Amino acid sequence: MPARIHDITLPIVHGGLIYPNNPPIDIAVASAMSAGASSNASRITLGSHTATHVDAQHHMIDGGWTVDRMRLDVLIGPALLVRFPDDVMAITAAQLASVDLNGVERVLFATRNSGFNRDVEFHKDYTYVAPDAAELLVQKGVKLVGVDYLSIEQFKSGHHKTHKTLLGADVIIVEGLSLGAVPPGRYELICLPLSLPGLDGAPARAVLRELSNPN
Repeated sequence: MPARIHDITLPIVHGGLIYPNNPPIDIAVASAMSAGASSNASRITLGSHTATHVDAQHHMIDGGWTVDRMRLDVLIGPALLVRFPDDVMAITAAQLASVDLNGVERVLFATRNSGFNRDVEFHKDYTYVAPDAAELLVQKGVKLVGVDYLSIEQFKSGHHKTHKTLLGADVIIVEGLSLGAVPPGRYELICLPLSLPGLDGAPARAVLRELSNPN
């Protein structure tokens, strides 16, 4: 029996949820067979950090590696999905102390944010990853961190320490994951951003495949 696959990608829809001041999502008909065209085609306008997307180092470190230079072997492989209760407003190092991260290279955090992803209105009080947690993840050798809202950083933190700590250590950040319906546990992650040379980030399709032997 084929392994079950969970699609953890947010859909990209016209007028959909964006981080404040990011380019809006605009999807329009470019040609239509119903209007006499030979084919149907669409025009899509969006930002590089739309819906489910990856952050390249260049997003926060000028001159850092860009989307086309991301390691595909980091974007594909075993991942641990950790779920936090709804009263957790920030993921800190103290909270991660109870999570066994030994040997974990990819970790995904499911929080109360997953309930926000259906809203067009942006929630400024989303749960974020605190800088001390980012430092711990780097110390543990984690190579990819995924979260279930459009930013891993506290809204308007003013310092971007979480981003800079992770990206500065060559850790790939995946934001905007849809994790509300996926049980915690171990999976195989497949997350492939669009190949956009020179860019700071890119939308991605991300799935989790259940392991036949999760232990």
